[in-house]
Amino acid sequence: MASRTRHGYGREMSTSLDCAESARRAVTVLLVGALLGLGSTTVPAETLLVVRKSAGAVDFVDPGSGLTLSSVAVGFAPHEISRSPDGRLAAVSNYGTREEPGATLSILDLEHPRELRRIELGAWRRPHGVVWFEQDRIAVTTEEPAALLIVDPRAAGVMRQVPTEQAGSHMVAVISDPLHAFVTNRIAGTTTVIDLASGRKLADAPTGTGSEAIAVTRDGREVWVAAREAGTITVLDVQTNGVLATLTVPGQPIRIVMTPTGTALVSCAGSGEVVAFDARNRRQTGRVTLDVQLPAGSGARAGGASATGAVPVGISIARDGTVFVAATRADKVVALALPALTVTRTIDVPGEPDGMALTPIMPQAVCHACEAPADPYAPGEAD
Repeated sequence: MASRTRHGYGREMSTSLDCAESARRAVTVLLVGALLGLGSTTVPAETLLVVRKSAGAVDFVDPGSGLTLSSVAVGFAPHEISRSPDGRLAAVSNYGTREEPGATLSILDLEHPRELRRIELGAWRRPHGVVWFEQDRIAVTTEEPAALLIVDPRAAGVMRQVPTEQAGSHMVAVISDPLHAFVTNRIAGTTTVIDLASGRKLADAPTGTGSEAIAVTRDGREVWVAAREAGTITVLDVQTNGVLATLTVPGQPIRIVMTPTGTALVSCAGSGEVVAFDARNRRQTGRVTLDVQLPAGSGARAGGASATGAVPVGISIARDGTVFVAATRADKVVALALPALTVTRTIDVPGEPDGMALTPIMPQAVCHACEAPADPYAPGEAD
């Protein structure tokens, strides 16, 4: 009999399905793909990747139906995810907890849902922000010690480390012209600018206590940083690293994403809201509370004592314009329609959904008794 599909560590996949279930999900994927592909004007299908923080897994979700197509176990207490430029792979930061810090990065195969390898980061612990900015380069922040790591997913190791010298390095954004990384530092209240070509730290810009959320405008000219405790957004000029504007955003702003039409969407963990800004004139244009039912025992979950409601965190935007928000405390992903921020549906995702990403890859159903597909990053395999 053919060997069972296995993780890179040689463990049998905990998410493998028996043949009947595999066949059922395969039919579901085909039907969903066919429905989403009808008509010449239909936007191509995507898969929503959702990190389940307390479940130690990443779910592959069909955004239209809300069906979970597959689930892959990763490292302990994962937080953020970033897909590779070609959409075939993803990197997941395994942050850990206060009592048990994590120190690994999981590399996932998105076509054949599985963990390909788990990269050990050595002395760098609490990896969090992650951006896969080139096919063979991943930027990862660590909090202990505070640094930005450049990881080669093929070599499965850290190629370069740049200390930020700022406490609480947490999230990262990357711009291509010039090739710079911007790292937010929660405790220091700053954003560190790093030249990725030389591996040199360039500046520390003041961006407010609790600087965490970060996003680059679509024209690549500005970086927006939200400070959770300060309740502000600081707009930075990418050429000078200077402060262009400071906006007030109550409610503990925690994540930012930019839409193709020039709207900045901000999730506010404390107030349970999503706030919209016109990124061109920097004015608030909308605000909605995610009024969803909370599961029993949710009071002790993420968000802190001052947080209320669903605790929205991660935000992702599909190619059809749908906005997906991870309502961490509610164990749900909420879909919003622009421009009115209307809630169109909710998707159940147990295990505290957090970081999210979208990929055009549709996952193949996992067969319990099939040979493991080749590792695309194994020696001798094609890129």
